[in-house]
Amino acid sequence: MILSEHQPTSNSLSFFLAIQRGYLRSHSKMVKAVAVLSSSEGVKGTILFSQEGDAPTTVNGNVSGLKPGLHGFHVHALGDTTNGCMSTGPHYNPAGKEHGAPEDEVRHAGDLGNITVGEDGTTTFTITDKQIPLTGPQSIIGRAVVVHADPDDLGKGGHELSTTTGNAGGRVACGIIGLQG
Repeated sequence: MILSEHQPTSNSLSFFLAIQRGYLRSHSKMVKAVAVLSSSEGVKGTILFSQEGDAPTTVNGNVSGLKPGLHGFHVHALGDTTNGCMSTGPHYNPAGKEHGAPEDEVRHAGDLGNITVGEDGTTTFTITDKQIPLTGPQSIIGRAVVVHADPDDLGKGGHELSTTTGNAGGRVACGIIGLQG
């Protein structure tokens, strides 16, 4: 087969597609979401989510009214707060895996580890995670984010709840994740 100068070769086509994908990825739309935390225990906070294209989601949070130390922080399956944080369901887990640390291969998508609270009862944190997209079939929009009373043992504590909840204790604050304009 003879190619004319105007017919793309597989190499030039591959190069063109690579350029196009890079262009589209670099010009992908930024999606933002927010969850306003509320609690009957005086915990308040705002959690901001942002994701550009298919990049990991960035979570920025400010929370006050917590006891000092580590607190489990998770995306839960349901955006239902009709019975407070108890009606948010289990950790978001579309792949049906056991509980784990954010860096573990085996983990719930909603397992975001712990947030660290200072002596003044406040925390400001940033988390970047690839398993909590804001778009697509496994989007976390409409689900809930929950702060727990105790540290998450990341599935490694040996407690009967370690592989399901990280033995992170009660739910002290939650908010529904909604799109932000």
